[in-house]
Amino acid sequence: MSDRGGFRVVSLVPSLTEAVAATAPGTLVGATDWCTHPADLDVARVGGTKWPDVAKVIALRPDLVLANREENREEDVEALRAAGLRVHVTYPRTVAEALDELRDICVLLDSPDPQWLRKARAAWEFTPAVTRKVAVPIWRRPWMWLGDDTFAADVLRRLGYSTVHSGRYPKKSVKETIDLEPDIIVFPDEPYAFHPGDGPEAFGEFRSAFVSGRHLTWYGPSLTDAPTFLTDQLS
Repeated sequence: MSDRGGFRVVSLVPSLTEAVAATAPGTLVGATDWCTHPADLDVARVGGTKWPDVAKVIALRPDLVLANREENREEDVEALRAAGLRVHVTYPRTVAEALDELRDICVLLDSPDPQWLRKARAAWEFTPAVTRKVAVPIWRRPWMWLGDDTFAADVLRRLGYSTVHSGRYPKKSVKETIDLEPDIIVFPDEPYAFHPGDGPEAFGEFRSAFVSGRHLTWYGPSLTDAPTFLTDQLS
């Protein structure tokens, strides 16, 4: 691991916070309230991903701020850049893109090939045939769904499951979704905390599976065990 003495990083993305902590922990000086990994993370908190305290980020004097086009607002990114900060914005939509973007971040941390990233690449060196169709809700009231043009959909595709919804995060009713004839309704525990008592009742006798939202949607060290973890949960 490289700590790049004196180099300071603020992460506005939970999965990237975990990646920095695993790669160059001494560089991380700030993270969002939603950055829960590693569990013992002890850095300044700068608010949520959608509503970070921009002034607090600036006050931490970071050499690098990590953001994501989907999780963070463009106006916050621009405000940080206007203050003279370097902001690196990610936007992976496939597992391959995520691994490449993580490599780029590790290069910025002066540790281009950490062990966890090597393990993650090895863990995803397979692509089984797609055999099952899934519908993956990410919110309810209204119902919102995981579309096929997303990183998480590619994670599922690489495990042999295709999403029945197209696009990014379409709003579709339960009936519209059932009409697409999914084999399984897959309930992640984030961003909405679906659980056996909240979600499946809307779909009658459809088979349900509950999965770790972190392993499905985060791109970072969780990618090392995501294939095994998700495969067990889906089966």
